[in-house]
Amino acid sequence: MAVTVTNQSDPLAAKLVQDTGATNAAVDNTTGAAGTLYMVEIDNSAYATAVYFKIANAATATAGTTAAAMVFLCPASVKRSYAFPEGIAFSAGFSHWCTIGEPEANTTAPVTPPTVRYVTS
Repeated sequence: MAVTVTNQSDPLAAKLVQDTGATNAAVDNTTGAAGTLYMVEIDNSAYATAVYFKIANAATATAGTTAAAMVFLCPASVKRSYAFPEGIAFSAGFSHWCTIGEPEANTTAPVTPPTVRYVTS
C-alpha cells in the first residue's frame, strides 16, 4: 500500500469558527460574509444530553423563529464531526445556535454548552 501527500497551493477553506459555549442565543454572521461550509465538529463530551447544533443561511437569526438550513445532532457525552468534501454554499452568511431539541420552535439551551467548530471558505 502506498501513501501519497499532495501539497495544496490553494487551501480548501480559510476560516475556522469556534464557539466554546454554543447556546440557544443565536450568534449572527460569524464569518461576516457568504461562503461554503466544509466541516462541522460538535464536542458534547461534557454533557449527558443530546444537542442539536443549527446553522442558518442568514446574516441574522433568532432561535425558535429562524429556519435552520442545517441541523446537526450530537448525542450525549460524545464528539461528532460532519464533513462536506465538496462544500455547501451559504449565500447570506452563517448564523448559529444550539438547543436540546430538534424542532425549529425549540429554544431550550443545553445546561452544559458544547464547543462547536466549523470550517468555511
